[in-house]
Amino acid sequence: MKHLMDINDLTLSQIDQLIATANDIIADKDKYKDVCKGKKLATLFFEPSTRTRLSFEAAMIELGGSILGFSEAQSSSAAKGESVTDTVQTVGCYADIIAMRHPKEGAPLAASKRTTVPIINAGDGGHSHPTQTLADILTIHREKGRLSNMTVGVCGDLKFGRTVHSLINALSRYEGNEYICISPKELVIPDYVKANILEKNKIEYIETTDMEEYMPSLDILYMTRVQRERFFNEADYVRLKDSYILTPDKLKSAKPDLSIMHPLPRVNEISVKVDDDPRACYFKQVVNGKYMRMALILMLLGIEVK
Repeated sequence: MKHLMDINDLTLSQIDQLIATANDIIADKDKYKDVCKGKKLATLFFEPSTRTRLSFEAAMIELGGSILGFSEAQSSSAAKGESVTDTVQTVGCYADIIAMRHPKEGAPLAASKRTTVPIINAGDGGHSHPTQTLADILTIHREKGRLSNMTVGVCGDLKFGRTVHSLINALSRYEGNEYICISPKELVIPDYVKANILEKNKIEYIETTDMEEYMPSLDILYMTRVQRERFFNEADYVRLKDSYILTPDKLKSAKPDLSIMHPLPRVNEISVKVDDDPRACYFKQVVNGKYMRMALILMLLGIEVK
């Protein structure tokens, strides 16, 4: 594997390998602290980010490597009109591996065809966010001990939520998973996800606007925010942004071992009162994301640690 553009670029055995490596890093961090010495990671973020960019940078630093890059398009030569492919070709002369986020779907894929160094898609518009999915998969595996035979509730912005699309894509490859898709009618899951993933693989799913009706059946509840940056109409965003707010009262009927997840950042969709609930896993996702990105960097650079 040269690049990672989409979660489907990884085979199930490669996902298993990444999980095993991440768990080994968690168990023995000292073994990995210098394995990327002399290697450089470039973070090219044409769209704002906190967690993903810093997670990649922390991952490389903890592997003993170094980092360079930019955190927004206006601080790069894109502000002068330089094309994405030219930027990536140039940065590929300085770095050994690139993590790239871009608001336009397909931009990292186009860039990957013009560079000799591995590129990781760190999010492209509403399309895909494979490393967030890897963070989610590791969290589920560590919390549940499995990636199959679960009822997964996905709630909020299912139309533009690239993390939801990638997660459904990934978990659809494991047996026995079914989905409860909870959203306003304006933000339902896209037809291509339903047709190409759920229906194609004969996976059971329900679309609903009612979170509480299905709460007792859920093994995982994956909350998402309604994303202002994906809306063309501010009035529509304001009308829909607080459609679902998870509170302790709404969790009273939930399973004792429910895993509550969120890719972050959150706005109002999970009350801070839920943070102390032992079922809250969203800050665990942040930590797990760093370890999975460490494992992925090693895989793409072809570095084996014995």
